[in-house]
Amino acid sequence: MRLGFIRHGQTNWNAESRLQGSSDIPLNDVGRQQARDAVAMLRAGTWDAIVSSPLSRARETAEIIAAGLGIELGRSYNELIERDYGQAEGMQDGEWEKLWPNKAGGGIETLDSVVARGRAAIDQIAADFPGKNVAVVCHGTIIRYTLSALAGDQFDSILNGSVSLVDNDEGGWKVRSVNGETTGSPLAQ
Repeated sequence: MRLGFIRHGQTNWNAESRLQGSSDIPLNDVGRQQARDAVAMLRAGTWDAIVSSPLSRARETAEIIAAGLGIELGRSYNELIERDYGQAEGMQDGEWEKLWPNKAGGGIETLDSVVARGRAAIDQIAADFPGKNVAVVCHGTIIRYTLSALAGDQFDSILNGSVSLVDNDEGGWKVRSVNGETTGSPLAQ
């Protein structure tokens, strides 16, 4: 089984360096193009299904990719919603850093909680699509920290529209690429 994690396309808040978190901010035109660009990257593999976070920026990205790959848009998973940034949502980097250094306090969800939700989503998707290759559209923080936990490594920021691959061909989940860059052994197609 292979999972392809795709970060949703850009929103105006991304362009303005605002924390979005669980706020439902729509894609902008750049984000729609990033979703179309992700189709080309995903065509290198075979995909049986596509699922997403229920937030509109992820859902629209998934719709664009599903249409581009000619596969049906699957369900959304609440576990894939982005980290809840509490009172910091909508703030730009300099603003929230003064109030909640290291994103601690202000109702900001802990990274342990984010990773637990990410792992729960992977388990549920694997149960829903046993042995299938599934494209998963969600958000930068949940992708970054869930894949970091799986790999036992710390990955950099996840780019809008990028594809990161994991598989469980060897019995456990292995991170094969992040932001389209290979991290381990070549991914078996």
